[in-house]
Formats: sequence, C-alpha cells, structure tokens
Amino acid sequence: MSDGLLPPEILDLARRVVEANLAAGRKVALAESCTGGLVAGALTEIAGSSSVLERGYVTYSNESKMEMLGVPSDIIETFGAVSIACAWAMAEGALKRSHADVAVAISGVAGPGGGTLHKPVGTVVFARVVRGDGGKPEGELKNFGDLGRAGVRCQATLCALELLLP
Repeated sequence: MSDGLLPPEILDLARRVVEANLAAGRKVALAESCTGGLVAGALTEIAGSSSVLERGYVTYSNESKMEMLGVPSDIIETFGAVSIACAWAMAEGALKRSHADVAVAISGVAGPGGGTLHKPVGTVVFARVVRGDGGKPEGELKNFGDLGRAGVRCQATLCALELLLP
C-alpha cells in the first residue's frame, strides 16, 4: 500500500506541482470532467496545497459545464463536450470565476462506453489559460487508447498535472 490514496507517480507529480506553484506564487483552478476531481484530489494529498489550489470544478454533465463555467451551448452542440473548443471554454470559465493565476480543464471519453469513430475511448482534451496572457488558448487532444476507465483517468490526471507546472 502506498502512502496516499493515489498511485505514487501521480502523488510525485502533484508534489512537484504544489512546490513549483508555491515557489512561483501562483494559484491554480481546475475544471474537470472525465477525471471527476482526481487532479484536485491529487493536489490535496500534498501538504501545503491550500496555498496553491484556489478551487476546482467537477463539471461532468454538459449542463454543469454551461451553468458553472459558462461554456456556451453552441460550443457543445457544434463540437461536443470532448473538444478543444469546449475544454478551452471550460478553462476560461474556471479562470474567470476564480482568483487563480492559471486554470486547466480536462474532458474526455474514459470508457468503457461513450466512444465514437472520431472520438474513441481514451480520447481526452486538455486546455490551459493563464491570467494576463492575453487569453491565448492552449489546447491539446490526446488519445491514450482503451486503457480501461481507471487507466485513461490516471493518464489524463498526469497530463493535467504537467500542464499546471509553471
């Protein structure tokens, strides 16, 4: 049994994220869908995370993405929830609704169902928005393959943590 709730590689990266953001004086916000709060959970496993994690949103449903983060319904209708456009709108909404310096959003298809030809199981999109950066969108689509639900969610958590490093 490890010392924490999560795998050691996630905890090690979360520790680096907390330490680096603390040193940089940055606060972070999260907008999570397929990870269901795992990224925030990883950060809160680390002592001192309260100085870094400003807030997190778990917006699993399309309605919550629109209501809590202000994602326009036309983005979801046109591109879907698993799209860079939606992830960027999620990150932008989390940043606008927080006092954080950076926001990261995650949305994807963890499986085992829900995949399509164009968005198979294992497809996850990420976005990061940095306050004062002119609102330049940073987005990325990854396909981890069908690693099983837990595997996809763990890989997505690791990628999101990487995006939180200054």
